[in-house]
Amino acid sequence: MSPVVNRERTLVILKPDAVQRAMIGEVIKRFEQTGLKMTAIKIMMAKEEVLWEHYHKDDKWFLEKGTMLVGKMKDKGLTPEKEPIEYGKDIVRQLVEFMTAGPVVPMIFEGNQATAVVKKITGGTEPATSDVGTIRGDYTIDSYDLANLSGRAVRNLVHCSESPAEAEREIKLWFNETEMVGYNLAHDKILYDVNLDGIKE
Repeated sequence: MSPVVNRERTLVILKPDAVQRAMIGEVIKRFEQTGLKMTAIKIMMAKEEVLWEHYHKDDKWFLEKGTMLVGKMKDKGLTPEKEPIEYGKDIVRQLVEFMTAGPVVPMIFEGNQATAVVKKITGGTEPATSDVGTIRGDYTIDSYDLANLSGRAVRNLVHCSESPAEAEREIKLWFNETEMVGYNLAHDKILYDVNLDGIKE
């Protein structure tokens, strides 16, 4: 009987803070140790137009987030200086500014439920509240409040796709097919071969 293998792909991007802190190897190790297989990697300077397409937000999202931020400002006794939708757009503007501040390292990982596995290892978006044992929880302490007060994006080391469908959309923005490599690893057999033929004594 042939094994049923889920070769799901997902995108990971090491952000400028991870690169500047020389954490590329440590982060890759976390993903590889689970059994995920890297099938593409490069170091590059991200382009603004790619990032706006990558974050893929619409006016409804900008208005919703901006309205929430305006509400928080008013709760703190601050007076908003622009329309809510502009505060929403500032979220992506700050992300783009951060992601173009230095080199990034996009990667593709493949394996069973790759997207969910990567999200679990990466941790929640806010490092200060991310679980111990996750990349964001273990290696940085930034928070939404500090980032908002500083007018910048949260420094959380890693981008990871939220769903398999989103991963496929994002992968096409960062890689072409010639940059992806298909190959077998020894642990593929351990993970996916039902009968483990060839490793019996």
